[in-house]
Amino acid sequence: MPARPYAGMETSLHQQLKDRYAGTKGETEVRLGRYRIDAVVNRELVEIQHGSLGAIRDKIRELLDEHKVRVVKPIVASKVLVKRTEKGGPVVSRRRSPKRGTLLDLFDELVHFTRVFPHRRLTLEVLLVDIEEYRYPGHGKRRRWRRADHEREDQHLVAVKETHRFRTAKDLWKLAPAGLPRPFHTGHLAEQLGVGRWVAQRMAYCFREMDIVRQVGKSGNALLYEPVRRRRKSA
Repeated sequence: MPARPYAGMETSLHQQLKDRYAGTKGETEVRLGRYRIDAVVNRELVEIQHGSLGAIRDKIRELLDEHKVRVVKPIVASKVLVKRTEKGGPVVSRRRSPKRGTLLDLFDELVHFTRVFPHRRLTLEVLLVDIEEYRYPGHGKRRRWRRADHEREDQHLVAVKETHRFRTAKDLWKLAPAGLPRPFHTGHLAEQLGVGRWVAQRMAYCFREMDIVRQVGKSGNALLYEPVRRRRKSA
């Protein structure tokens, strides 16, 4: 069973999301065979994964044999860093982190999850969240120390800004821009989305592994792709 964040300590963020999904009718921390499930609501298993989706790949694949599963993936859209003098001590400063997460960060995780998603019993739910992260001075287990080193004490949910649900490969394809040429390469994808080429390459990999696109050739060193056309079933 995958370890919880921060050396086994459950964050407030994780607990808040569990309670949010369980509501008044669900249960949390339910034992199911050799697994612990974050929440169970109306016979649907809810697994909240802050870390890599690849870390729960085998667990989710096994659970899907007999259960409906909802994997909740929070992406931090914005973060306020709250500094304490020491662990549990008074707050001495607050500042907003310059880092911003976006929905396309999902593909960083999906490259390790394409053998599980899509599945008829699986819903992938992505939350763009605002959080506060509490820190205090410390070096933890780092081999090299710096004066500015810190340790993370906890994370708190401030707001859920957006919720996106994906049940099919077609749902994911909607994240690609509508004006792509036919065929297209990852340079087209990156330019139209305004992202780095590496982001587009991860998207193209996921689309190909999920049979959304197929490779049709090359243009120089760039692979060319076209959407896979589905035949309509006859009546």
